[in-house]
Amino acid sequence: MPVRAFVFPGQGSQAVGMGRELAAAFPPAREVFEEVDEALKQALSRLMFEGPAEELTLTANAQPALMAMSLAVVRVLEREGGLPLDRTAVLVAGHSLGEYSALAAAGAFDIAAAAKLLRLRGEAMQRAVPPGAGAMAALLGVEPDQAAAICAEAADGEVVEVANDNGGGQVVISGAAAAVERAIARARARGVKRALPLPVSAPFHCALMAPAADAMAEALAANPPRAPAVPVVANVTARPVRDPVEIRDLLVRQVTATVRWRESVAAMRAEGVDTVVELGAGKVLAGLVKRIDPEIAASSVGTPAEIEAFLKTV
Repeated sequence: MPVRAFVFPGQGSQAVGMGRELAAAFPPAREVFEEVDEALKQALSRLMFEGPAEELTLTANAQPALMAMSLAVVRVLEREGGLPLDRTAVLVAGHSLGEYSALAAAGAFDIAAAAKLLRLRGEAMQRAVPPGAGAMAALLGVEPDQAAAICAEAADGEVVEVANDNGGGQVVISGAAAAVERAIARARARGVKRALPLPVSAPFHCALMAPAADAMAEALAANPPRAPAVPVVANVTARPVRDPVEIRDLLVRQVTATVRWRESVAAMRAEGVDTVVELGAGKVLAGLVKRIDPEIAASSVGTPAEIEAFLKTV
């Protein structure tokens, strides 16, 4: 039998139309979208199904929308497939906002609470830095220590830091716009394979997000997580965690800290995982897992056809 982990995508995986087929095919998926719409007092599901893309891409919409998509898949697997998460996977993990999806899937938050927290998180991240003052860039063909050295050389008194260690030589940096520009120039001068700015609305996962971390500390104190049904591999530490107090503290730190995805995949492997299934929108994480550890079987499940195919393998 496979030793399975479920993983949950982060921002950038959203696309207009996501969830529409699920809602049409499965009543449990429709229930999730309705719960999120009610929690946010917004027709978020209509925005997911119909767009416009510019509105869906806004951080405050994209974060709860991606969680809703992932949890709709989880609900269908549980209700239609008879697959309770704690008997189907030994671990869960998510990339950035996906960590909230992972926690909700494992019962640490109910869906309405996760939606409200992600709406607040998205709004707080957007408010933390004025538009245009921050930036992010992807460096391809570098290791994290090389990227950190480039950031240190380029900082010149401003913030520029490693935001995501995605593995496979893909590192994302984040910080003040001018400092990120300098880091891109330094990377190119060092012969880095590719260094390109990312189309994002704020510099996530760096020290400039401290005001958003403060907002999440307050929100999570008022709405603390429960113990999840299975351990969650935390972005901040890249190790499994189950204690609710530690989870709460790590979610606060996660706003400004590096997403250690490469190490998280290694941690899953160390726990015996040989199969990783990405639940929700897109196929980004399955692709990263394959690059990080080709011996792990990785796949994505987000459409009715993919759900049916997955159920035949369990």
